[in-house]
Amino acid sequence: MMSCLRSRSMIVAVALASSAWSGPALAQGSTGEPAKPLYERLGGLKGITLVVDDFIDRLVKNSTLNRNPEIDAGRKRSPAPYLKFHVSTMVCEVTGGPCKYIGKDMKSSHAHMNITEKEWDVMVGEFKKSLAKFRVSAKEHQELLEIVGKTKTDIVAPAGAKG
Repeated sequence: MMSCLRSRSMIVAVALASSAWSGPALAQGSTGEPAKPLYERLGGLKGITLVVDDFIDRLVKNSTLNRNPEIDAGRKRSPAPYLKFHVSTMVCEVTGGPCKYIGKDMKSSHAHMNITEKEWDVMVGEFKKSLAKFRVSAKEHQELLEIVGKTKTDIVAPAGAKG
């Protein structure tokens, strides 16, 4: 996950401007208009890239994640700017934006990283910190965590597995 999840979750995923993230989601109201897509509620690509930038920076500095030699090696293969691009694109796409993610799938990009439950939890914690920093509202925060959560089985190695 760290590479792509760092990409994806990082994907996620993601990154939104303070004002854009903190704006309330448009629910279906008396005019009968449907709610805006998550992408728009996050502030579009500008908002997403701000959050992803902060998130990836947090992951790269995290001492718990840095103890995993496979995550460290993955960072060398996929430096932070590259991850930020892919994670931003991924988040844009999965939230209903116009982007098209062209990176590897989560399973193959994390196959040999031996990411543990603890490392997953650390990543999610860092993601939550980035969302909080940019004041992503509770509804959008939860929607993003659900999206990221769907990648967990492709990123976390089964207990006792070796890549």
